[in-house]
Amino acid sequence: MPRRPDNLETLHLCLELLKRIPRKRKIDSRELQQQLKEAGFERDMRTIQRQLESLCLHFDIEKDDSSRPYGYRWKEDAQGLSLPGLTEQESLLMILAEQNLRHQLPTSLMKSLQGFFDQARRNLSLSQSGASATRAREWMSKVRVVSTTLPMEPPKIKPEVFEQVSQALYNNRWLEISYTNGLGKQTKTKVMPLGLAQQGVRMFMPCRFEGYDDIRNLALHRIQSAQSSTQPFQRPADFDLQAYDDKGRFAFGQGLRLTIQVWIKDELAVLLAESPLAPDQEISPHAKGKPGFLLTANVTDSALLVWWLRSQGNGVKVLAPQSLIDSL
Repeated sequence: MPRRPDNLETLHLCLELLKRIPRKRKIDSRELQQQLKEAGFERDMRTIQRQLESLCLHFDIEKDDSSRPYGYRWKEDAQGLSLPGLTEQESLLMILAEQNLRHQLPTSLMKSLQGFFDQARRNLSLSQSGASATRAREWMSKVRVVSTTLPMEPPKIKPEVFEQVSQALYNNRWLEISYTNGLGKQTKTKVMPLGLAQQGVRMFMPCRFEGYDDIRNLALHRIQSAQSSTQPFQRPADFDLQAYDDKGRFAFGQGLRLTIQVWIKDELAVLLAESPLAPDQEISPHAKGKPGFLLTANVTDSALLVWWLRSQGNGVKVLAPQSLIDSL
């Protein structure tokens, strides 16, 4: 017979449950059990249900027993779980993390941190007073990530798709998907998810299709449905997301490098001197008495490079190599 948890273990379980009970939606015991398991807390369903019943008696938590499994959430005017150790600076960090890391963290982890996100917002709410709290609130209107290209609305990613994708990626499990490519062709297949990459407003998943060794990038917004399987896979030892990106695979390239020589206008030379195209980039006067500069750099050959050169108009002129000149 398993031993009953001691008081410290019970307290720990209660705190973990309180952190995971949301304010704006209901959560059931099965989802809580899964979140606890992913956080390293193995508890049987009866134990979790018993603790939830106790928490409803001692905290402002409402239980929806209209259907099974029961749903739980903080009451509308409840203070929720107080986290006194979360300073104003830490609250700012939590809010910024929620805004900018939503699609870089597993859905289960984002959900498990929801209590901290809620507390961070309350810490910076208008109910807080004092000069320090005011400055902390103002900070959110003082910082922003801006686009270097024409602003575009991000394509819609189905929440249930992202949840299944992140779950399969996190647990190294095969993913069953229904995918529609850019030409409208729909495919149902099984893939090995290897990573997630945010490129501008779009998100891509490098993966291997079942039965193939090459790696392809799938746009998450084109996945119509996804289901994480129970079948695990051995993550390829030769795959590294950083190296994959460095080879230009998200820039529609094949990893080939080439040394370019480009004539550039004075204004572009100033910009590229501040933000080089490559670590070995060199910029020198083009010719005595003539306008412009000569840029030399070793870069990844890709469609993105071609698009960028075209976008500069008469501000650039490619001098070498001939293969790049031919592609313009």
